[in-house]
Amino acid sequence: MSGAAKGLQNWHRVIDGGSKPAELTEIIADDAVFHSPVVHTPQVGRAITVAYLAAAGQTLGNDSFRYVREIIDGNNLVLEFTTEMEGIHVNGIDMITFDDDGIIKDFKVMVRPLKAVNKVWEMMGRELQNAKAS
Repeated sequence: MSGAAKGLQNWHRVIDGGSKPAELTEIIADDAVFHSPVVHTPQVGRAITVAYLAAAGQTLGNDSFRYVREIIDGNNLVLEFTTEMEGIHVNGIDMITFDDDGIIKDFKVMVRPLKAVNKVWEMMGRELQNAKAS
């Protein structure tokens, strides 16, 4: 089984469980890199990657969230998703690279259309601020 196949099982388990930070920490490498659709520079390290993915789970991961396509190639995985955020339709992809054990090394999110990018930026910003305040 490829790293991506193992990682996909772990990913679905964690997001189906609510994207809890403790569970995300278990499946993300210490030196993981996160590429946000709204932040120019890559975010390096487990802590920041967990923070972004936990916030995404709270904002994007609502009742309308669905993965509609999965593509696996070796240790690489592309997941296409759709969701609705405050009346805005969001279409995007998660591009994930895993190590051979299925641990996330690199996570890139791409979102369309522009009004969806703006809504993600707005809601993720609020969620990240709330997380810092707690």
